[in-house]
Amino acid sequence: MTKLVLFNKPYNVLCQFTDSDQNHASSRENLSDYLSIDKVYPAGRLDRDSEGLLLLTDSGSLQHQIAHPKHSKEKSYWVQVDGAITDQAIKHLRKGVSLKDGVTRPAKARKITPPDIWSRTPAVRFRKDIPTSWLELTISEGKNRQVRRMTAAVGFPTLRLIRHRIGQWTLNDLQPGEYHSLNV
Repeated sequence: MTKLVLFNKPYNVLCQFTDSDQNHASSRENLSDYLSIDKVYPAGRLDRDSEGLLLLTDSGSLQHQIAHPKHSKEKSYWVQVDGAITDQAIKHLRKGVSLKDGVTRPAKARKITPPDIWSRTPAVRFRKDIPTSWLELTISEGKNRQVRRMTAAVGFPTLRLIRHRIGQWTLNDLQPGEYHSLNV
């Protein structure tokens, strides 16, 4: 039986079980600080400054099916951006955005009310004169830091990024640092 772990990766946690960067005086938080399950490995990545759903599995074929771009597994994010996002920016995201490494596939994008989520430490910076807004962005590819680069390209830099869905799997009620194990 294949093991699948749904993990809500907290902000500032590395998406690996050890800190391989020797330039840090102390080890940075990583998956081993939260998971004590043997022989599971991340199916894809989530940047250290991003939060939310990370899938881990003990199956190389399931890992490949989830993570490899050729399978076009949809990933949905809640994105807090700097400024009041415009309809024009949303339309641009839906058409595809030109980045240095090519044009992205069209995304599903929509404005949302702020999701009912946990607070983050450190908190997202607050500027009294500049509002923030939230959108849900769903992509089916995985360029490096793609969501952040897409929102910046349309004029609304990302302040907070939370992945809440990969394919049919969602965060549901998992709080940061919590996980749920399934046999699939």
